[in-house]
Amino acid sequence: MEIYLILKVVWWLLLGVLLMGLAVMVGMDMGVGTILRYVGRNDLERRVALNIIGPHWDGNQVWFILGGGAVFAAFPLIYATAFSGFYVVMLLLLWSMIVRPLGFEYRSKMPSARWRNVWDWSLFVSGFLPMLVFGAAIGNILQGVPFHFSWNLTSYYTGSFLALFNPFAILCGVLSVALSSMMGALTVMNGAEDAMFQRARKLVMVAAAVAVVLFALGGVWVHAIDGFQLVSGPSGNLAQTPMQQTVTQASGAWFGNYSAHPALWLVPLVGFAGVIGAALAARAGRSHLGWWSGALGWIGVIGTVGAAMFPFMMPSSSEPSQSLTLWNATSSQLTLTWMVGFTVVFVPLVVWYTSWAFYVMRGKVKPEHVAADEHAY
Repeated sequence: MEIYLILKVVWWLLLGVLLMGLAVMVGMDMGVGTILRYVGRNDLERRVALNIIGPHWDGNQVWFILGGGAVFAAFPLIYATAFSGFYVVMLLLLWSMIVRPLGFEYRSKMPSARWRNVWDWSLFVSGFLPMLVFGAAIGNILQGVPFHFSWNLTSYYTGSFLALFNPFAILCGVLSVALSSMMGALTVMNGAEDAMFQRARKLVMVAAAVAVVLFALGGVWVHAIDGFQLVSGPSGNLAQTPMQQTVTQASGAWFGNYSAHPALWLVPLVGFAGVIGAALAARAGRSHLGWWSGALGWIGVIGTVGAAMFPFMMPSSSEPSQSLTLWNATSSQLTLTWMVGFTVVFVPLVVWYTSWAFYVMRGKVKPEHVAADEHAY
């Protein structure tokens, strides 16, 4: 097998790992923001919730940066096409991400209840909106994005902003929010006690139930969507463009890989098992086990999409034969080789530092400790 083909597949897998890391780690923090006003019924309880993720939320943003950087360097055509087509959505995402650190840093600088409520709502928006967009983006990609290329590979997006929030995309967005809220509630269980622990426990079970129903409904819905099939094109080990292939659409095409390789059905089963396991663990009061099970659920959900779409990465609904695939959207062999080298060095460092930070800051957050410092989170 040619080295270029191997590098393409390796980077497809690495991008999946980065998206899973983003969903689990960033989604956990944003989930706490989304459920903040439910698990925290007064100012002190909300400060406890914020202090649970306070030592970690900014470090977890590394997964967001790694994901964007990987797409930029390894899949430049996807980066250019997505960021130009989804420009308004990307701005909304960016603005919400800018508001997020302001909410953490400014919230407790003044004792005014009105001041703190404003920042509480900003944390809700900056937690809810990015996860909604994350899921909706995956929903739109499964349906195909309306774009095409000119002769010189300039991409043209022909859709509209409102069309991005179609029923299936909203379903995927709400699924993402449900999984994020579940992970956020498990995180609160890990660090809180008494009433906050019990509220978070109930929320885990509700969010998990919603996630299971939406994941199953999404699978049925995907079967009715016109998926994409790669009919012909150059060998995957060759440098190529989207202008050199033939792609067709057919109902149920996204299940083609599962029909060809039945073992892939284990991936969605992992998603269901992880989410259900998180709910059962939370019910038993074992929040740490529930957190790991919930992370496994996220991995199964994202892995299900990846397994269904392979080798497609950003299919075109307006010009299916100009869809972006793993074979035609990657950088050069030299670029991918250098990136693998950097990844081997830096991703383990990120994992090690993240693990160390969680180990050092383990344990419960005591309300009396938070109350002792009026200007802390």
